[in-house]
Amino acid sequence: MQPMHNYSDALCAARCVADRVVSENLLERHATFRPIYHHMGAVLADSVLQAGLNYTKVVKPRIESILKTFPHAATINVLIDVIAIEGSPKFLQWEHFEKVSRFDGLVAFVADAQIESTDDLGAALRDDGFRADIRQVKGVGPKTVDYMACLVGVDCIAVDRHIKGFAESAGLENDGYDYLRDVFSYAADLLSISRREFDAQIWHYQSMKTRKQLQFDI
Repeated sequence: MQPMHNYSDALCAARCVADRVVSENLLERHATFRPIYHHMGAVLADSVLQAGLNYTKVVKPRIESILKTFPHAATINVLIDVIAIEGSPKFLQWEHFEKVSRFDGLVAFVADAQIESTDDLGAALRDDGFRADIRQVKGVGPKTVDYMACLVGVDCIAVDRHIKGFAESAGLENDGYDYLRDVFSYAADLLSISRREFDAQIWHYQSMKTRKQLQFDI
């Protein structure tokens, strides 16, 4: 299937996004740095939990707890041993079947792919074939794959509601995933900022904007 956009269209839109960033003085006002995890348990848990949940209040405390309670679960083999003893719900501090099942599916897929460390995962996530294969895990879509890649240091954009919201404010009408990923990737390049850091900057900016709006409504 051919893409629904071409490079010139995406680059033009990227300039609109970059102009919006400059007009909002976003990069100076909202300095944000996204950490790189060297812990397979934290990466896979974060990748599964982040979808649809409040990151600051729900996800982040659980990831911090994993890093503190299970520091040894940094490789996939140790993680599997920990899960066998503790159980995935206790490891994630989450009982709902859907996310627990998705986490188990990811762990099994990564193990079958003989990926032991976050360095291995980062290298694999630079390969289009691996990216296509990992999406065969139930519930894993392109955003989860890109988000996971960001967590292990791969320079990319994970298109979420914050990216879409900023795109709308910049006057973009096409909200297709691949299109927006290309647009914001090119915008980061135009602004001379890493793509994964740009992703984090937009997330923080839009989150603060939403929080202020909610406070105003109250």
